[in-house]
Amino acid sequence: MTNTKSHAQLEFDILQSTIPDAAILPFKNEILALCDKFGQSGQSGGSAPYTACVISKAVELLLLQQPICEITGHESEWVNVSDLGNELLYQNKRCSALFKNGDGTCSYVDAIVWKGEEEWDTFTGSVYVDNNSWELIRSKQNVKFPFKPKTFYVDVVRVPISKQEAENNNLHYIEGSDRECYYTVLKDPKQLDEVFEYYNKRVC
Repeated sequence: MTNTKSHAQLEFDILQSTIPDAAILPFKNEILALCDKFGQSGQSGGSAPYTACVISKAVELLLLQQPICEITGHESEWVNVSDLGNELLYQNKRCSALFKNGDGTCSYVDAIVWKGEEEWDTFTGSVYVDNNSWELIRSKQNVKFPFKPKTFYVDVVRVPISKQEAENNNLHYIEGSDRECYYTVLKDPKQLDEVFEYYNKRVC
């Protein structure tokens, strides 16, 4: 039976002859070196699939400049980006969507993504919890350390409203390209229960 590197070399030879512009070919030597290391690591039939999955996921995260272990919140992980605004602000070096404010609170920009009724309709920002309290909930939520980035998808619905009525009631509304206005409200507020088990609720 061929070893891991020999198998990978054969596959690359076939790939290069059939798809010479394949995206992974420029990384051929590095991938072969990884396959060689893996093949020499003494993996068994039971451990090989698990280890291969762990390695591939780590490589994916690193290539996308994402953390491969929990973020500690240690002072060494932050860089001052106060020049982006008027207040003291730090950005995490390991997770670009994680920020620390001057009061020490840390928030993750993509904690919640709102999911509309159409498949294409996903967005971040602020929506209302219901039509009674008019409480706004933001996509950005405060984190607990150690922290692993996690995004929750929460269902919302659009409620049509006239621009005049929205402005008279000081509501957070959207005006579409067709000049129609609406505000967005949670479809099921209970979906936030899971969110706030993971995140500390941020007050708008």
